[in-house]
Amino acid sequence: MNAVILAGGLGKRLQPFTQVVPKPLLPVGESSVLEIQVVSLRNHGVTDIYIATYYRADYIRAFLGDGSAHGVRVHYSTEPKPLGTCGPVTLLKEELTEPFLMMNGDILTTLDFSALYRFATRKDADLTVVTKEITTPCNFGEVTAEGEYILEVEEKPDFRFEIVAGIYVLKPPVFELIPENTYYGIDNLIKDMLRRGLPVARYLTEDYWLDIGQVDDYQVAQEAYGEHFNDLERGNANGENRGADTG
Repeated sequence: MNAVILAGGLGKRLQPFTQVVPKPLLPVGESSVLEIQVVSLRNHGVTDIYIATYYRADYIRAFLGDGSAHGVRVHYSTEPKPLGTCGPVTLLKEELTEPFLMMNGDILTTLDFSALYRFATRKDADLTVVTKEITTPCNFGEVTAEGEYILEVEEKPDFRFEIVAGIYVLKPPVFELIPENTYYGIDNLIKDMLRRGLPVARYLTEDYWLDIGQVDDYQVAQEAYGEHFNDLERGNANGENRGADTG
């Protein structure tokens, strides 16, 4: 099973940390974001990981090497210019001849990647999108009204949203839809597929998930390390290597 990690972003929202260190290499506990991702993928049966780089690509190559230290084969591609969250895979289409996982380089999760892969490969869809339900508190009372009269006020309700979690499974036919050498996001791919009437599968996860996009999120990641990721090298988050059933 193959996976692509999108590690080329500039990490502007995490400055000043990312002015020196690319976001995927930021330390989390005793590890780094990228190492946690690599080991998590390995523990679910991924053997080859392709790192799509742009910003400080040489740092990432020097840090992770060929992946042998983590029991995987790591390959690299470097974008000549920013290509978004989907464009970089066009540089790898000769290698990615089977369905593959793809994830953003700033995601920490205990997602069962092998279960996701089994789900996606059995669906009649060339793209499977992992989604996550999040809760956002509101600082104001929500008013329900009819005409000029208030019917109800709910004090500081929580809003629930289902969001795209930055993790996907793609099948090779999607390469026909992604323009080469062009900035093209996964949102563009989803919209283009839906516009053409092509199915897009949804995989709603209830596993731990964190997007390290801002300084506050990075601080949360430090707290989460001990609870969710400290024992990854001894297996997976539950202490065993599940591998992948691709049958």
